[in-house]
Amino acid sequence: MTAADSPAGSGSDTEPDPPGLSAAANELIEAARAGRPRAVARLITAVENESDALRPLMAALAADTGRAHVIGLTGAPGVGKSTSTAALIGAYRDRGVRVGVLAFDPSSPFTGGALLGDRVRMQEYALDSGVFIRSMASRGHLGGLSVAAPQALRVFDAAGCDVVLVETVGVGQSEVEIAATADSTLVLLAPGMGDGIQAAKAGVLEIGDIFVVNKADRDGSQALIREIRTMISLADRGPEEWRPPIVRTVASAGEGIDELIGALDNHRSQAEASGSWQQRRLHRARTEIEALALATLRRRVRLQDGTELDRLAAAVRDGGLDVYAAADRLTRAIAASV
Repeated sequence: MTAADSPAGSGSDTEPDPPGLSAAANELIEAARAGRPRAVARLITAVENESDALRPLMAALAADTGRAHVIGLTGAPGVGKSTSTAALIGAYRDRGVRVGVLAFDPSSPFTGGALLGDRVRMQEYALDSGVFIRSMASRGHLGGLSVAAPQALRVFDAAGCDVVLVETVGVGQSEVEIAATADSTLVLLAPGMGDGIQAAKAGVLEIGDIFVVNKADRDGSQALIREIRTMISLADRGPEEWRPPIVRTVASAGEGIDELIGALDNHRSQAEASGSWQQRRLHRARTEIEALALATLRRRVRLQDGTELDRLAAAVRDGGLDVYAAADRLTRAIAASV
């Protein structure tokens, strides 16, 4: 299928249709659909590097997406996100589920690469053909993810993953973007990592679909559960709305993981029944479309000769024009150039 055959790749009055796929690209797509790890890795690399072939590739994959359950794991550093991710991989594989893992790490200030790219805790699944693990650098993007995250998730989805686990950077108070990316968001906390007030300050209590108290064999776990329960009770929820459960786990020993998967299954069932599942995915698609459209407009502004923008900027600088009027004029100029 070429990009022109797919609604996702169709053009408009302002953008030409992306070129069709080459024979090599078609082979890559078919290999990814067959679940071949090397092909999946090459497609995600194309996503990260914003390859010129990305548009037709994603157009070809569009019909194969929308099936995977995307599960986000977020929380402060040290709560056990990587260990919990590894435990979930094992539990899902025991059920015969194909799993994708997209793990975001802080970027190296020197190379731009992922600082923790080896994913040491997940190495036991490196040779499992039913598990795809990819580390991706955040590259300075706030929110705990990367701008490439949505397209990378589609690659995993098209490769036949039933579940995709997304592990955020874990930098503290900025990683709430996962709530707009995942179907189910797990907020991990642990005793001794700060009290419930700190968790509320970080903003994570508002985004959690399920709260996981990991390292629950430590002192203070019951007090932490009480604090989380109190915070949850303060939220204004209708009688039919999902009420986030609290699951105790000791991920390093595999304890509580079956209960966690049960809570995830319950969340999906209720979300699908209430319609919030599709509403969340609609919001996700709208946000992504808007971001890409704005990026296109920014490129158009930069590609123009700059005369109009410079003239407007000079007028604002000299007090001859306010910024709102200048923005309106620039918008009209861009529209007129289409």
